[in-house]
Amino acid sequence: MQKDIYAKVISFLQGASWAIVLIGAYLIFKLSISFGLIYSIFFTTLYIIVSLLFILVLDAFSVQKQKLEELKKQTTLLEKLTTIE
Repeated sequence: MQKDIYAKVISFLQGASWAIVLIGAYLIFKLSISFGLIYSIFFTTLYIIVSLLFILVLDAFSVQKQKLEELKKQTTLLEKLTTIE
């Protein structure tokens, strides 16, 4: 089954978000290491947590889209059942 444009965009954004998390965490760590190892680990962890929240939001969009499609299928089945009687 071919994906619609919405699913393709969400999938692309999820992949790009993971790349941003990995590259960003590395850059944050390298840039903040001059402040000390503890601060660097703290800033990197904070960056990762915030970035993962954005990934969870994108995943929630994907789940809601799938839920909507399933509800549409159930609605059509229920309509067919009511017209049979």
